[in-house]
Amino acid sequence: MLEFDARTTELLNIAYSGADITRRRQASFDALQPAPGDVIADIGCGNGLLTAELARAVGPDGGVLGIDISEDMMTAAKARCSDFPQVTFLNGSAESLPLDDASVDKAVSVQVFEYLSNITTAVAEAARVLRPGGRLVIGDIHFDSWLWHSDNPERMQRMMAAWDKHLVERCVPALLPPMFRDAGLVYERTTSETILDTVLKPDGLANMMMILIRAYVVGNDLIPEAEAQAWFDEQEQMARDGRFFFSLTHFVTVGRKPD
Repeated sequence: MLEFDARTTELLNIAYSGADITRRRQASFDALQPAPGDVIADIGCGNGLLTAELARAVGPDGGVLGIDISEDMMTAAKARCSDFPQVTFLNGSAESLPLDDASVDKAVSVQVFEYLSNITTAVAEAARVLRPGGRLVIGDIHFDSWLWHSDNPERMQRMMAAWDKHLVERCVPALLPPMFRDAGLVYERTTSETILDTVLKPDGLANMMMILIRAYVVGNDLIPEAEAQAWFDEQEQMARDGRFFFSLTHFVTVGRKPD
């Protein structure tokens, strides 16, 4: 699993403010439909970008509960949300939420469930804390949608397969609809947001993933450093040559707790 230390958090702060990841976050925000006065759980709040956006949407009469297990991420989130007294941060995991039954109007989680060892439990926990009529939104990537062009496709496949080891489940969006139903929720819909880059942008998803993947596969002895660097260098050269191509699809799953 990828460790979200201070250095990783700094990198994510840059990329998560970029257009690529902002579009993913906006898709989840729009599906959640935050309203003034809502109490919302942001499960796996990370660096607090979505938390702050939700705080603005619910206003001073609402509340946002940012929940995360990473102290480094929580520190960044607290700094970002320091002007919002309606935000409260809690240390906890999606599989054991530090919230009472039926205590929130809505719950959202963006790119968290792929790291969980028990997704079924996490969905049940989200359903537990929702009030009747409450909405649950889970945004995650289906990694079978991942396309990345290379002149050395065998090496690219090795790199992508090695990166798979940092997560627990690569196909979360396909699993969620029946899990929602089993947890007593009404499954409403799944929508998609595809990130397609033909330019290697400094604040883009592809650039962030290149840096993270290289560090992860080398640091965990999954790929020799020379091979990982050659892969990285090739992608930078392809970008300079105008031949860069990267595509990955983020899916947003929406459910509702019956009244």
